Amino acid sequence: MIDTLLIILAALALLGVMFEEVLHVNKAKITLFFGTLAWMILFVTAESTSATNAVNDDLLHNITEISTLWLFLVAAMTFVAYLNRKGLIANMLNVVMPSNISLKKLMLITALFSFCFSSLADNITATLVSIAMVLSLGLPFNQTMRFAVLVVFAVNSGGVSLITGDVTTLMIFMQKKVTITQLFWLLIPSFIAVLVLTGLLSLGMKGQVKIRKTIHETDRLDYVIAGIFLCTIIATLILNVLYSIPPMLTFLAGMAIMFLVANHLGEDDDQDPIMDYIRYIEFDTLLFFLGVLLLVGMLEHIEALHSLLYLYQVFPPLIANYIMGATSALIDNVPLTAALLKANIGMSVSEWMLLTYAVGVGGSLLIIGSAAGIVTMSKVKGLSFARYGKYFLLLLIAYSVGYALVYGVATYIMPTT
Repeated sequence: MIDTLLIILAALALLGVMFEEVLHVNKAKITLFFGTLAWMILFVTAESTSATNAVNDDLLHNITEISTLWLFLVAAMTFVAYLNRKGLIANMLNVVMPSNISLKKLMLITALFSFCFSSLADNITATLVSIAMVLSLGLPFNQTMRFAVLVVFAVNSGGVSLITGDVTTLMIFMQKKVTITQLFWLLIPSFIAVLVLTGLLSLGMKGQVKIRKTIHETDRLDYVIAGIFLCTIIATLILNVLYSIPPMLTFLAGMAIMFLVANHLGEDDDQDPIMDYIRYIEFDTLLFFLGVLLLVGMLEHIEALHSLLYLYQVFPPLIANYIMGATSALIDNVPLTAALLKANIGMSVSEWMLLTYAVGVGGSLLIIGSAAGIVTMSKVKGLSFARYGKYFLLLLIAYSVGYALVYGVATYIMPTT
């Protein structure tokens, strides 16, 4: 009975996000309310001391995961906020882009940049930089929407073939279901899927875009901080692979170095203190993350996510993995993947490859299905669940193409040893 009530609360929270424009209530307020209410109900309805302790332990575990993400976001967003407000991203765009470019070519360049950058950096950082680049173009809202949809899909696709690019990919690798060299075979199918979506979104887009060549004045500190940001990204990858240092810790260290360097160079004045750039972070995004992850943690506690494992009793892994990927657009892909790994479902290497792609890219189908989507929604004013949903069919086609290509590559081309 209580479990049913909690699932209904999670569904109401989702409906609140979907109909945000109708209700005129910010999605962060909705998810935060239902997320905290659900955990309070769990404590109130605990029938014994051991049950209360179990709820408390799971809540603490949930809060630890949330705080890790929060702190990482604070550091990454502070870097991007500084570089964006100082005009370095716009200046970079001025150097790379021609004065005039067609919308279709611009969309292709955006797809390439987002895909490649997410292969080097984490999804959130890649999204922040890619969206900042798109917004600096000053395009009309309907065109910005298409670019935003493309960024979300390209970013999620770019990191799926690397253990440093996606948490679920790392989880599957750590359980020795696939090897690093096998994961590289996901690169081509996922890239082709991005090109397919680029082509679909480009249909009907005509005309040229004039890149505004406004050069922003910068000083040496701005370039030093840009260098620190780049070094932080590289260090995050290396330290995570070699010493399993969490990306959150490396990014916080990078942010601290940024503050100290600004102070050492004597350019951290009272009129523009560098620590004030933390204030430019979208804290409603962080609160939305908090609410969503509280709800997901609650569903994990009552083992509601484990019911999805019945898919593998009804359907063969080829179909079940496809559905699981689409489901990850509604439910966080990390606990979904964890539940599958704990169940120890027997699948071949090619089938684990399919699951890796599905849970890594499937979250792109809905704006709330991935960190990249949520960050994009916070950055692009007017981008809502419903407006993103208009592109669901195009996203589903691209996702399906990528899934089919992974099946072909993993089954018929990829070496088995």
